[in-house]
Amino acid sequence: MQRIRLRYTKRGRLRFTSHRDFQRAFERALRRAEVPMAYSAGFTPHPRVSYANAAPTGTGSEAEYLEIALAEPRDPEKLRELLDESMPLGLDIVDAVEARTSGLADRLTASVWELRLEGVEPAEAERAVQAFLAAEAVEVQRRTKNGMRTFDAREAVVGIEALPAPADRPLDSACAILRLVVRHLTPAVRPDDVLSGLRAVADLAPPVPAAVTRLAQGLFDEESGTVTDPLAPDREAVTAAPPTAAVTADAKAPEGPAA
Repeated sequence: MQRIRLRYTKRGRLRFTSHRDFQRAFERALRRAEVPMAYSAGFTPHPRVSYANAAPTGTGSEAEYLEIALAEPRDPEKLRELLDESMPLGLDIVDAVEARTSGLADRLTASVWELRLEGVEPAEAERAVQAFLAAEAVEVQRRTKNGMRTFDAREAVVGIEALPAPADRPLDSACAILRLVVRHLTPAVRPDDVLSGLRAVADLAPPVPAAVTRLAQGLFDEESGTVTDPLAPDREAVTAAPPTAAVTADAKAPEGPAA
């Protein structure tokens, strides 16, 4: 059984699709592309697909991950192309690699988020960022299925910075960009929790909801302070080892009849 790991996006209006919506669209794409899926056992077999740490509904993402198990080996790049053609525009399959290591979910320990704050001056955003970073703890509340929960939004934030106004900003409109790196802790701290924290410590309140996009997620490198590509270990393992025997056999031309 071959395992393939995929990176996909949620762009434009498709950022408003729920995780369940994406699952339905992806399973339809598997059927359209005629992917030889491996199935679970039992009375109701289903395709063996593992999703990892999906972004909240309403947020865009350039770095969502999943893993599929195949009953027959396929070339990862060709499979990616077939699936991408079968998905709606905005839910794009942008990377694929054969799984040669374990623990993909364990390598998703942090995310890089970008928040576009329309109606907020960059100087105002910078002031709020400095107040947030200076605080030892920033308590926020979020409603859960078990009621309101209070937790520290500061602990999970490794770094946050206010960037210059984007080039596409209208001259008569204020706009600020925040870039933040957030660890995946329990309870999970989401970008809207950080915005609640900025409101609590510096009264930063954008007049319209922030446009939020996950730029990357992966293993947080303590030394460099960056979030690394979670598929890199699989690429390195594929480079170091020969391809699977079945894939090699597919690539060979059939031999002619013996003389």
